[in-house]
Amino acid sequence: MDVSFLGGPKPQLGVGVVAPFDFALDRELWRWIPDDVSLHLTRTPFVPVEVSLDLARLVSEHETLHSAVQALCAVSPQVVSYACTSGSFVGGVAGERAMCAAMTRAGELPALTTSGALLEALREIGAWRIAVVTPYTKSVTDSLEEYLKEAGVTVTGRAYLGLTRHIWKVSYRDVVDMARQAVVGAADALFISCTNLPTYDVIPQLEAELRMPVLSANQVTMWASLRAIGAEAVGPYQALVDPVARRGPASMTSSWAPEEGAGIPRRSGRSEAAFAGSAVPSSEAEPADGLDVPPFHPPEEPGPPAPV
Repeated sequence: MDVSFLGGPKPQLGVGVVAPFDFALDRELWRWIPDDVSLHLTRTPFVPVEVSLDLARLVSEHETLHSAVQALCAVSPQVVSYACTSGSFVGGVAGERAMCAAMTRAGELPALTTSGALLEALREIGAWRIAVVTPYTKSVTDSLEEYLKEAGVTVTGRAYLGLTRHIWKVSYRDVVDMARQAVVGAADALFISCTNLPTYDVIPQLEAELRMPVLSANQVTMWASLRAIGAEAVGPYQALVDPVARRGPASMTSSWAPEEGAGIPRRSGRSEAAFAGSAVPSSEAEPADGLDVPPFHPPEEPGPPAPV
């Protein structure tokens, strides 16, 4: 049958993604992508180091970024994104900006990182007091809090797992448990850190339960990447990407919504309720009390990819 009348596939916009070598959630990234955009992923070289501050520094070296971006440029993306939270906050605000500059020099195109996208998303929703959830150890979680503080963001509460490997295997249930432990103060939003932590399906449920916007590392990375090329992310019932959701349960608290006519989001002092907790026992994690909340029934979880 002659199909020449179809004219071939529709033109695609391209988003280049540099991910750490152990990134296992390619499928999750695609869930935020509209049909007229393609993701082009490449990974940093393997290094025999567990998830730590040392690994964050190794996978974000400018030489590594230069090689990865040049490889991506072979398929002509419109923007390049570095999809790793710890790798982009470990050097502080100045380090994140330097990473973007290095990627732009390598590919002569716009570049962004997960941690930079987080700050952009917080500005978008007017949230500067946030609860934080991470799968990291205490030292890596501390580094995230330092980055946020430098950017003018107050961490009102936090919870972490203390993991150094296989983060993509964490269940939605553990993410929900950490979220309940972290939201203990007057927070404007919740941030779930680490691009290797599954979050897509859990975001709407947490927003409905906690009555605040919930951001995740992969979500803000894809949202900012698509925004940079004039496209919109696909995320039903997620306040950051769905205008309807901003008028729904996530908007039922007045603590996060920016005042009408306000050009600069509010900033406030650090809450005394900030603490470190753990949804799964960890030698580094400090105990934390959960919130008195109704039972949560997470959606069916996708099976983890096979280790490589």
